[in-house]
Amino acid sequence: MTHVVVLGAGLGGAIQAYELRETLAKSDKITVISNKSYFQFTPSNPWAGVGWRKKEELIVELEPVMSKRGIEFICDGAKKLHPDENRIVLESGREVTYDYLVIATGPDLAFDEIEGFGPDAYTASVCHVEHAEISGNNWDAFCANPGPIVIGAVQGASCFGPAYEYLLTIETDLRRRKIRHKVPMTFVTSEPYIGHLGLGGVGDTKGMLESALRDRDIKWVTNCKIDKFEKDKVQFTEVNEDGSEKAKHEEEFGYSMFLPAFRGIPALMGLEGLVNPRGFVIVDEFQRNPKYQNIFAIGVCIAIAPPVITPVPTGVPKTGFMIESMVTATAHNIPDVIAGKEPKEMATWNAFCLADFGNRGFAFLAMPQNPPRNKNWTSSGRWVHWAKLAFEWYFIRKVKKGVSEPWYEKRIMKMLKITKLQK
Repeated sequence: MTHVVVLGAGLGGAIQAYELRETLAKSDKITVISNKSYFQFTPSNPWAGVGWRKKEELIVELEPVMSKRGIEFICDGAKKLHPDENRIVLESGREVTYDYLVIATGPDLAFDEIEGFGPDAYTASVCHVEHAEISGNNWDAFCANPGPIVIGAVQGASCFGPAYEYLLTIETDLRRRKIRHKVPMTFVTSEPYIGHLGLGGVGDTKGMLESALRDRDIKWVTNCKIDKFEKDKVQFTEVNEDGSEKAKHEEEFGYSMFLPAFRGIPALMGLEGLVNPRGFVIVDEFQRNPKYQNIFAIGVCIAIAPPVITPVPTGVPKTGFMIESMVTATAHNIPDVIAGKEPKEMATWNAFCLADFGNRGFAFLAMPQNPPRNKNWTSSGRWVHWAKLAFEWYFIRKVKKGVSEPWYEKRIMKMLKITKLQK
């Protein structure tokens, strides 16, 4: 019997366990460890941040589903990984040993790197469903006494899509409430230009997103490094293309949300050969760590170098579509390694994103994610909003049912008419 442990149960970890259950022998044991008892559908957090979704609509309790699939589920946080000993020490003091490990933890949120930053200080957050629920609960209070709004992404951020989604979703909500005229809005980002997205842009994302902001009377400032947040204002430095200081800014706000930089979780930090200095797991083209070859990693926790150096540091996003390809590759590579074969399955690392703005939105496809690419495709319209709703339904249902087959993915891709681009 081989014991495979999946550390994390988010967009990647939960599905990884299901797919491994299909590809591993019935006698092999699978254990999932997560510091949350539930799966949360993170892409819908911007909706929760304005009260359009409640936490209970976006989560799935995992123990009942996992047990039906013959998967052990442990609700406990990882305190320290000991890769030389194939051992994980949990927050409770319990220890779990493994033959193979898949790290799917997602990131640690680096709010502490900037003074006054985060939901425990002066800014809202949509990174976790708990944060988004608090933001949604505070939104009505802000709308009763509206003022300036500043939304953005700080230096080192890698997931820019939700910042644009939240910015334009709250703009839609303000118009529905007929108070948009009372709320000046500014977007502040570390990106070198609007629509860069940590990817060097995809197709005409620059023109499309700039147009969307202009049409909605939203100001923007790019190449920005946040200096600090105070109760009602943010101080930041705008830099030139060579990284030198261009201007100091101060923007007042009545409401603000910024996406933080990510880093690896504390349990992985400092493990030489496993993670880089920021704690992201180093993997090869087969999702396997070169030093510890019984350790694989998927999702936001892996190390991907930015395609280009930017004046203000930016990271690389990992979209759900990309993560699912990592999951499938890993689910086939681990059984091969167990059988004494070399791994051969590689993730596509294609990026597909649905950015909903409340009533319409933008979609983009980058194949592969980092340029140069075989395909660059962007589109917009009300269909994106409905597609995002469909994707939410499909993924939550997939987790609830413990489904691992790609049937759902094929249906979604057919609906979005992306299959033509893949031929």
